[in-house]
Amino acid sequence: MTGLRYVYAVCRPFGTPLQAQLAGVAGDPPRLLHHHGLVAVVSHVPERDFAEEPLRRHLEDLDWLTGTVRAHQSVIDALTVVTTPLPLRLGTVFRDDSGVRVMIEEREESFRRTLDRLQGRVEWGVKVYADTAASDRQEPVETPAKPVSGRDYLRRRRQRVRSHEELWQQAEAFATRLHETLSGHAEDARLHAPQNPTLSGASGQNILNAAYLVPRGESEEFVEMVDRTKGELPGMRVELTGPWAAYSFAGEEQQP
Repeated sequence: MTGLRYVYAVCRPFGTPLQAQLAGVAGDPPRLLHHHGLVAVVSHVPERDFAEEPLRRHLEDLDWLTGTVRAHQSVIDALTVVTTPLPLRLGTVFRDDSGVRVMIEEREESFRRTLDRLQGRVEWGVKVYADTAASDRQEPVETPAKPVSGRDYLRRRRQRVRSHEELWQQAEAFATRLHETLSGHAEDARLHAPQNPTLSGASGQNILNAAYLVPRGESEEFVEMVDRTKGELPGMRVELTGPWAAYSFAGEEQQP
């Protein structure tokens, strides 16, 4: 099959086959390109969609981008089951196999160093949300028979503001303690910017958005530790995602 070469990740050689019927970006199954003792996981993609100009246009098309991200991630997820991949940026494309080999040679030292650091480790994501709506529902509801006065309205308004301020303080203290605890049981940790609820679609205010690098063999204990915090504080929601390939810990080597 002709076309450009889309590169998902670089890893060390592995013997376990990828799952059957795994489709990559543009529907082409991924294959392994061995070079200098490393493996680039690639598939063929059409030039009409993945050459520089059309790719730039497509990245502004939300529907196209969503499908491409999903296909890219499905390959990374499959690799994470059988090996430790070093994921490359979405839309990493080369003209042919020779271009991929040149890329491996130019970055061989950094690839090997990062793969050594990530070997046998996975990334877990933890988010903490503060739900002000839940806090409002828990407050006593006053139901006067007649409309309240302006003074009563202002008093209730101040009470609600104070209640929300207390919730934020509790949320920040909770998130800080949780991050310190989880960081102590992980080999490395990264704090990401809080997610915008308008973009993420998640309810509540994102207080903590963190990633933790954990050895595979210690993941069960890490998950149990997170699960024990759920429901610990009213109005707080803790979400755990993973295990993922270690995107947050790939450093500069993640950038093509």
